[in-house]
Amino acid sequence: MGLASDLRVLYHMAVTPVRGATHAERLESFYRDQSGAYDDFRKRLLHGREEMLAALEVPDGGRWLDMGGGTGHNVEAFGERRSRLSEVTIVDLCPSLLKVADQRIQKNGWLNVRTVVGDACTYTHDAGRVDAVTFSYSLTMIPNWFQAIRRAYDQLKPGGVVGVVDFYISRKWPSSGMKRHSAFQRFLWPNWFGFDNVFLSPDHLPLLQSLFNTVRLEERQGKVPYLLGLKAPYYIFVGRKSSE
Repeated sequence: MGLASDLRVLYHMAVTPVRGATHAERLESFYRDQSGAYDDFRKRLLHGREEMLAALEVPDGGRWLDMGGGTGHNVEAFGERRSRLSEVTIVDLCPSLLKVADQRIQKNGWLNVRTVVGDACTYTHDAGRVDAVTFSYSLTMIPNWFQAIRRAYDQLKPGGVVGVVDFYISRKWPSSGMKRHSAFQRFLWPNWFGFDNVFLSPDHLPLLQSLFNTVRLEERQGKVPYLLGLKAPYYIFVGRKSSE
């Protein structure tokens, strides 16, 4: 992968129109022709994924749902801990990305990992509640993201953990101790990302903090490829569901 691959991805991000009557159709339209180069480009854009996964405590024999897990990168980044889980399910609405995940599963011989074409807002795990749910740069791609978070809450066992890493923008007047972004940032990034149907929200963290006990929270800024000097805000959140 190199400059030619990056230019192909950037072309699809900036020029190719996104078509489709449904959210699933629009996702497939956006990712279909760049799925093969997805991981190489996104590893320089999507910061904090490895840190979120490292902070995720999943018990041996546990079940993990990776919502909007796409190509299976997160499972690979989880490392050898994956082999100690009973099941990992990658849920995504985009068949082209899941095709890459299936190839990764086959290549690595992951017998406890499967993919499912499904909606994070409605998906129900067929074996009951799970020990961990993750959203890695997927909430900003889900129109009803608040429903996806509540669905994750419902599917977690008492004491289960949720891990989220994503772009965001702060509220104009955030809660005490939270970062406040400048007016320029609050204007620039929602509009820049919104062109590709990635919708930054100031309300991810308040909802997550209201539902889960915070285990880890970091608000950061990361470099954006080819946008020299500009850094996009993102957060890492790991929370635990209260015991019932």
